[in-house]
Amino acid sequence: MRTFTIAVMLIVATELTGCSYLFYPRASEYLEKAKGPTAVDTLLNLIPMLEKSVKTARGQDYQVGMDDLHNQFHALHDAFCEVEKPLSETPAFAKAKTIEKEMWTIFKRMWWKRTDQALRNTHLDLFEKRLVELREALQPLKGKAT
Repeated sequence: MRTFTIAVMLIVATELTGCSYLFYPRASEYLEKAKGPTAVDTLLNLIPMLEKSVKTARGQDYQVGMDDLHNQFHALHDAFCEVEKPLSETPAFAKAKTIEKEMWTIFKRMWWKRTDQALRNTHLDLFEKRLVELREALQPLKGKAT
């Protein structure tokens, strides 16, 4: 019975925290570090962090870069949730959100194939291109906080 109780408590704790503290513990740290005056500024501040981690994840000692990229990407996802409602209904934001969803697909495949350097680098190339597109999509929203 005690094992069952512990299991239930773990499940409840995981559900309440959204797993963030278990699976990407530093996401909130990166989000706080990137905090700007608006949610769009925060998103734009996260992009250079992600780009730096992409470069780090290319080498033989890729795990540190991949772990940072993982945490930063979750921070980016969390920052998308903070965008004000009027901005979140604009075509520019819709484009940015679509790019973010594409990035999730790329990231998931890259994460599962991270030990294969050729595949990892291919996915990092795609991810890096989407970061450029994301910056371009968000730039028109900068300074338009409501």
